[in-house]
Amino acid sequence: MSDLDRNYASPFGRAATRADAATVDAGLRAYMLRIYNYMVIGLAITGFAALGVYMAAVTGDPAAAAGRIANTYLTSFGVAMFVSPLKWLFILAPLAMVFVISFGIQRLRPATAQMLFWVFAALMGISLSSIFLVYTHTSIVRVFFITAAAFGALSLYGYATQRDLTGMGSFLIMGLFGVIIASLVNLFLASSMLQFVVSVVGVLVFAGLTAWDTQRLKNEYIYGYAGEGDVAERSAILGALSLYLNFINLFTLLMQLLGQRE
Repeated sequence: MSDLDRNYASPFGRAATRADAATVDAGLRAYMLRIYNYMVIGLAITGFAALGVYMAAVTGDPAAAAGRIANTYLTSFGVAMFVSPLKWLFILAPLAMVFVISFGIQRLRPATAQMLFWVFAALMGISLSSIFLVYTHTSIVRVFFITAAAFGALSLYGYATQRDLTGMGSFLIMGLFGVIIASLVNLFLASSMLQFVVSVVGVLVFAGLTAWDTQRLKNEYIYGYAGEGDVAERSAILGALSLYLNFINLFTLLMQLLGQRE
């Protein structure tokens, strides 16, 4: 934010003084901190929900098992969550919640939007709980910390860089749609090579989106698009949602590339 003295113009049309720049800088830091706090709490809810569902779904006692996936014995709850058609409800529910929050947030009170974000994070955790059946727990922890380190570095770059990343946005969105389409096609082809390519390209796309979204959120505050009061709170929740989704997608794609399977 050292360039605020040069770039920021006050509401009165004059160049900002150092005091003006310092005020904006302090407000920006508080705004971004609120976004990151929401995101981190959301990730914590997701992690606890995923682990809780997994622990309730598996059993080490074959006699008490109601079903089995590979070498893992499932409780009746596990069969319902991982085998029965109910699993599709929890796979698709987070997607529905993203649309509800993204397109309806301007009509919601901040407290309601915040609650919906927590519900979404919990549903995402439930949908991700199956990774504990696929990958070793050690590799899950390792990839999580790799993702956290990469996300932190990319977000810091997006915040601190003087380079305008706006032009990357349309390119990254096209890349995102390409990844989604290729992933849907691979559901039918089941090609390991295509899955590898999708994972690599997806990591690059969400790495770029992390830096781009961070700079976008920073600029929204500086130029007043984030608003004040309830508007700013809703903007912070929506910003946290975008960064949260970048983190989750980076994590799942890196798991496909670096995770060690059971």
